[in-house]
Amino acid sequence: MDSSVPPPPPSEPRPRRRDRHGRGMRGPVAPPQVPLSASRAEVFSDLVQDSVDRLERRWPQLGEVEFLVLDVPGAESPEDSWSDDAVPLGATVSAREGRPSAIVVYRRPVEIRTKSRDERAVLVHEVVVEQVADLLGLAPESVDPRYGDEE
Repeated sequence: MDSSVPPPPPSEPRPRRRDRHGRGMRGPVAPPQVPLSASRAEVFSDLVQDSVDRLERRWPQLGEVEFLVLDVPGAESPEDSWSDDAVPLGATVSAREGRPSAIVVYRRPVEIRTKSRDERAVLVHEVVVEQVADLLGLAPESVDPRYGDEE
């Protein structure tokens, strides 16, 4: 045997079974399906979607409306005329040039005004109802009869 020729390297590296300190491989704290791993933005989007699903049962035409979540109102906002006194919580964008109507909910202003997830869910639903009412040209109470009852 010729000992001067090194053995060929393995085709793939072997998986590491432990880290260098012998404690085992570290992984995520929670699996992705557990709510702990959802970001605040994802949880907020879920609240908006829950509210939309609740309203679509009564108003099927909302299936044609696009619902968006933005962090804060900006220059691209349809409500460019808001003042320092009142930051909008949501906005309605009318349909134009092949684009559907859209309802925007601003995440950070809503989060700042609420302390718990339950309060946030109520406020998100109120904002969505108000924007749908604005889009349909109706009173919020006719869009959702329970509007304003949830305290």
